[in-house]
Amino acid sequence: MSTTQSERLRELLDPLVSSQGLDLEEIEVETVGRKRVLRVVVDSDEGADLDAIADVSRALSAKLDESDVMGSGEYTLEVGTPGAERELKEHRHYVRATDRLVKFQLAEDGELLARILRVEDDGLDVEVPGVKGRKPTARRLAFGDVVKARVQVEFNRKDKKEEEA
Repeated sequence: MSTTQSERLRELLDPLVSSQGLDLEEIEVETVGRKRVLRVVVDSDEGADLDAIADVSRALSAKLDESDVMGSGEYTLEVGTPGAERELKEHRHYVRATDRLVKFQLAEDGELLARILRVEDDGLDVEVPGVKGRKPTARRLAFGDVVKARVQVEFNRKDKKEEEA
């Protein structure tokens, strides 16, 4: 997708997504043969349920039909959320991932698997799980030290409410 088309799509769709109480996270146009797919990823601090996705999808579809930003050819619109193993890029992504297990690629220390405890403007506090019966340890990470961060799926973690009961 050309930068110009990407910018035009973002300018067209971002206000509409925002008016639905969501954040426009990602736009991607993929061409496979003669088929084109416009993928739009949305999210919010509370998450986006199926009704919200359906509402924003209808609104985006109507707006795109009024516009020439996708050209005259056919395309498929797909609207969804970032998914379980989302990459954390923006400050709000880290806030939304609070209490989640994240794999960090650090500039100097390699990889670190840790749970986000608190997010502040300049960095985040994480808890590194203990190994072989050892207690977890707290650590402070500056955003400048994080090269890449991706949420990890946990299948066996007990919910805090279960632990408190």
